[in-house]
Order: sequence, then C-alpha cells, then structure tokens
Amino acid sequence: MAMSSVSPPPRASRTLTPHGRTRDLLLIGGLVVLVLAGLIGLAVATGWEDTMAALKSLSFIEIAALLALSLVNYGLRGLRWHLFANRLGLPTHLTQNMRHFLGGFAMSVTPGRIGELVRMRWLQRETAWPFDRTAPLVLVDRASDLAAMAILLALALAFSTTGVVGGAPVVVLALIAAFIATRPRLMRAAGDTVHIASARRFPRLFARVRRAAKSLSAFQGPTVLLAAGALGVIGWLAEGWAFHLLLTWMGADIGFWTAVGIFVFATLAGGFTGAPGGLGGAEAAMVALLVGSGTPIEIALPATLIIRLTTLWFAIAIGLLVFPLAERHSKMSMP
Repeated sequence: MAMSSVSPPPRASRTLTPHGRTRDLLLIGGLVVLVLAGLIGLAVATGWEDTMAALKSLSFIEIAALLALSLVNYGLRGLRWHLFANRLGLPTHLTQNMRHFLGGFAMSVTPGRIGELVRMRWLQRETAWPFDRTAPLVLVDRASDLAAMAILLALALAFSTTGVVGGAPVVVLALIAAFIATRPRLMRAAGDTVHIASARRFPRLFARVRRAAKSLSAFQGPTVLLAAGALGVIGWLAEGWAFHLLLTWMGADIGFWTAVGIFVFATLAGGFTGAPGGLGGAEAAMVALLVGSGTPIEIALPATLIIRLTTLWFAIAIGLLVFPLAERHSKMSMP
C-alpha cells in the first residue's frame, strides 16, 4: 500500500529528467529554426530588400502599441482564470491567480503544453488541491479560448469582404471541442469511450478524468459563461486588432474583419497541428491567407514575424519573468 500511494510522483518526475528536458529543448529549437529558415527563405526568394524595408518602417510607438494590445489579451484572460478559480472554490486571490496564469506562459512552446501542468503544480503546493480537482480549471480555460476564437472567426466570416478560406470548418470544430469540454456528461462519455478503446488500460487516469468531468458543473451558470465569454472575445479581439493595425502601418490594404479572421484562423490552425505553440502551422497559415487575400509577400512575411513576436513570444517573455516568482511563492507555501 505504501508503494502504491507514492507511485504517481515518481512517474511525474521522470517526465522532467535532464534527458527529457534536453529532448524537449532540441525539439523546440528545431521547430524555431525551421520556422525562421522558411520565413527567411521566402524573403530571399521574393525580395529581401522589400521585406527588410517593411520591418524597418515600424516605429517604437507602433511596436509598443502592439505589445499593449497583447497585454490587454493576457490581462483579460487572466481575470477569466481568476473567475474560474473562484467558481471552482479554490482559496486563491487575484494576485495569486494572475501569477499562476502569466507564469504558465513560460511553457507555451513545450510539448504537451506543460505550462498547464505547472499551474496545477503551483495550485497543489499552495492549496493542497490534487491535480484531478484543479484539472477542470485548465479544461474550461482552454475551452473558453476555443469558443471565443470560434465566435470571432464566425464574425469575421460574416463581415469580411474577402472571407477566410477554410474558416467555416474550423469554426465548427472549435465550437464542438469547446462544447464537449464544458459538458460533464459528454466529457465522461468521451473519457469512457477512450478508456474502452484502450482496452481499459490506465484505470487510475480515467478515474481522474471522470472526477474532473464531474467538477465541470461548477462552470455551468449563465452569468459565469457570459462573463468568461466576454473576457475571452475582447481579449482575443485586441490581438486581432493589433494585427490589423500592423498590416495597415505596413501598407497592406486589408479590412478589419479580414485581418481578425486571418489571425484567429492561423492561431487555431497552429493549435490543431499539435506543434508546441502552433509553431510552423500558424506562420504558414498566416502567410498563405495574407497572400491569398491580396497582400504582397514582402508585407505578409514581416507582418507574420512581427505579430508572432508581439503575441506568442511576448507572452513567453512575460512568463519567463513571472515563472521564478510563482515557483518561489509555491515552494514557500509547501508544508
């Protein structure tokens, strides 16, 4: 009995061995190199001078504006995380929840979104809540992002003059995933289906999935869903607006909703590839959609590079700053 009670921690620790960390770093580094190589190769093939001129055309104030709009997104989604934490019953305050949410960004491009597990580890240390009790918080936060981006993409399809090729199926997939992830019965049914398909292996894991699904009922209130939806939509819309401003400043004649639709579609497409942080998939989709909407390649390439730097990589930079603080606070809270 003593051995079984302590078996889960060793399995978790093995995923964080030096060999595992080296492998993950090499994977992430390889993805980044491939993405940069692809963008640089396209720039050289289509006009390096024009691409560099577009990059240099932005002022410090314009870059600051892009970063500020990204901060709006992070701040509103952090408030949503706080709302969900309170609804779940976690004994945490606003500063604490914001620290967890922002600190998790440091792991945004790790395989399997380890950032989510880091947030759960901090919560376990500071509140003594096990992973299966905090898992619904992570699940509903991911589902809320999917729903918010699906709503924005649907609006873009409705109001864009040029449209977003392939946008409708992505809207449907995102909404279905978000719906299932926030419905306790559907989550339990999905977990049971996977459990049966796996020949009923990993019984403890799927028992935790069922317990986590049961806790999703805490988020079913209309007030919570409306507030969370508004925070998510406004937050992601801020980054979509930043993309539109960037394209306008660089001389691209593209409508607001077209820009928002391209940004959201590329973000979702990158996530659906399963690559850490959507690396590669998001950039490829963004460049292709921009060119398809009539944007010159010498603008599409630097615009894609800059918006990814001011959204994904800016979030990672913030996460790296907050991570040590969150880690120290969580360790101080341990018995």
